[in-house]
Amino acid sequence: MLALENIIIYGVLFLVLLLVIWAILTEIRLRKFFAGKNGQSLESVIRDLEKELGRLGGAKENIEKNLSHIEKRLRRCVQGVGIVRFNAFADSGGNQSFAIALINEAGDGVIISSLYSREKVSVFAKPIINNKSEFELTEEEKEAIKRARLS
Repeated sequence: MLALENIIIYGVLFLVLLLVIWAILTEIRLRKFFAGKNGQSLESVIRDLEKELGRLGGAKENIEKNLSHIEKRLRRCVQGVGIVRFNAFADSGGNQSFAIALINEAGDGVIISSLYSREKVSVFAKPIINNKSEFELTEEEKEAIKRARLS
């Protein structure tokens, strides 16, 4: 019975010793953490951080609003460009004629075609709505729209 009591006493003393060592190590870590600072200056640092966090939250909301506005405008900008060069007439070479399609995210835009011949150059513009035009398109213009969609 006496041996059991001794084991319990030594066990409790060992636990107390471990707790004292843990408390000392914690105290050392806290002193390093608060080195050069007092409780009042730490409180002011926390208040300053809280103010800065509030300011950053307001800036974040402003940035998100501006980003949303920019994304809406970007959808209407030219995002696809397709160009096809070709010979419009048998007597001209060098692929001087071209069709260029400029479309936005929705497939709206314009196609500009230039037909080159030895005597003159003709330029045509056709509106594009949803990747289609109300005017008849040449094969080269259709290919330019296809390339613009894929770009």
